[in-house]
Amino acid sequence: MDPIYIDYLNAFDIEALDLSNDEILAAIETSLGAQGRGETVIEPRVHLEPDASFHGHFNVLRGYVAPIGLAGVKVVGDYVDNYKLGYPSEFGVLNLFDPRTGVPKAILDATVITDMRTGAVTALGARHLARKGSKVLGHIGARGTAYWNVRLLDHLYDFDEIRVHSRRPESRDAFGAKLEQDLGKKITVTDNWRDCVEGADIVVEASRLSEPEPLLKTEWIKKGAFVVPYGTMSAIELSLTDIMDKLVVDDWGQCKTGKFGSLRAHVETGRLSEQTLHAELGQVVAGLKPGRQSEDETILLWHRGLSLSDIALGHALLTKARKNGIGQRLRFA
Repeated sequence: MDPIYIDYLNAFDIEALDLSNDEILAAIETSLGAQGRGETVIEPRVHLEPDASFHGHFNVLRGYVAPIGLAGVKVVGDYVDNYKLGYPSEFGVLNLFDPRTGVPKAILDATVITDMRTGAVTALGARHLARKGSKVLGHIGARGTAYWNVRLLDHLYDFDEIRVHSRRPESRDAFGAKLEQDLGKKITVTDNWRDCVEGADIVVEASRLSEPEPLLKTEWIKKGAFVVPYGTMSAIELSLTDIMDKLVVDDWGQCKTGKFGSLRAHVETGRLSEQTLHAELGQVVAGLKPGRQSEDETILLWHRGLSLSDIALGHALLTKARKNGIGQRLRFA
């Protein structure tokens, strides 16, 4: 047997690669289009909860993307109290394999990958589902994915106004300051949910709640808005789906099962079902289902996180790393 090597990219390697906004969006758009055309396999995520007192759990995401010839498994921990240790709330590892033989191909730090691909799905959802002239963004939450939500959305829309809010003052203030520095524009930091989201063209809810609580009120959402709730614990009212003209998800298979997710109660009560679902985002990206069709449509996207996005972004990082001589090769067998 010939020697088998695996590529290894740590957090420092990924930072050095410095993927551009357009490189990130292109990688994720490729995977979404492949999903829409049926060129992927995605298994609903599963969870491991070691101990309730730890206030966290592991997500295990699995998938296969035929156009790039890779299968992958990502394990990511999601721990709401990690900030007390100076850690991000999520740590992840992405493992990539040859789908024809099962040979391991790569191991990547997936912490920033998770953040970037989540932001890219939010932004690509907006590209297809938000109004073209959207100028006001309201964003709840300041975790790692929040930064990439705002950065990639602003890359596409160049907002006139960006409002942000999170529960802890030190967190939201630091978030606003980082965005101002990186985006070169004023960020409005609010001390409450209503001032952040009311009347915004695009509303993203990425809160960190320990249990479901309807903090985002349906009455604050204006006609024609694009709304993206994806907190692990729901922060929305049951009535939110009632005002939507289109309900879109990233993958219906994983949205209809499990105990977590912002629209879990909506699935359980039948407000979100195969009958009320407009499309998966991949179907819209592939041109198989329509996206926004009028300025007046109010549209919701619920994304739970796609293994396909992790695999596609991992592939993009590895391709760039090989060209630039970044990373390590480890002897496996």
